[in-house]
Amino acid sequence: MAVAGIAIVAVLVILLLFLFAAVKIAREYERGVIFRLGRLLPNPKGPGIFLLIPVVDRMVRVDLRTVTLNVPPQEVITKDNVPVRVNAVAYFRIVEPNAAIVQVENYMAATSQISQTTLRSILGQHVLDELLSERDKLNSMLQEQIDDQTSPWGIKVSIVEVKDVEIPAGMQRAMARQAEAERERRAKVISAEGEFQASERLKDAAAVMSQQPITVQLRYLQTLLEIGASNNSTIVFPIPIDLLTALSNAADRDAG
Repeated sequence: MAVAGIAIVAVLVILLLFLFAAVKIAREYERGVIFRLGRLLPNPKGPGIFLLIPVVDRMVRVDLRTVTLNVPPQEVITKDNVPVRVNAVAYFRIVEPNAAIVQVENYMAATSQISQTTLRSILGQHVLDELLSERDKLNSMLQEQIDDQTSPWGIKVSIVEVKDVEIPAGMQRAMARQAEAERERRAKVISAEGEFQASERLKDAAAVMSQQPITVQLRYLQTLLEIGASNNSTIVFPIPIDLLTALSNAADRDAG
């Protein structure tokens, strides 16, 4: 009886170990790539519960969630020979688990290396102004290029974003001087346009005054009043005779 009991316990232990090795569970975002005696099975397992043949089958888990890959800073020489330091971030996910395991040894390291070389290659074909002002266009080019190169590995690159563009201090000062000169140019253009518009208005006002000479004299008196109100010193202005004549004629007409 004791021997039989020990045998039963041994059989139960073996069955438990078999079940533990055979029964696998994959989460919703996981797939199991199965190698049976070294040969790849065509369909990955999961999600849910599935059985493996102990010793015969070997499973490699693959995560299907989007991965955030930080591309280390890269030294880039732009098309106009400006040295810059650029880093980026890429978002990708595995769409073919079998290809991600079989076609490349380490898909994470391979994608990182491809991203670095592509970043240097594409950004080196553009001038500095394009790196600073056409960021969306460059991001799209990077995404397409990296996605094409990683597609045989079962990887889909969805987004690539250039994060920072570090410019040498000397170039920053030159760009600041250029921006200041541009602002001064715009200020001068705006001032010139304002003077032109003012001259147009003065021309219209002169045309109106030429039809009514008395308005010139009234404007002269108004100017004297404004100068007297804004200054404490005494200022003597000659009064034109035609002004007195015009005022006298106007008074005679009112009296008549």
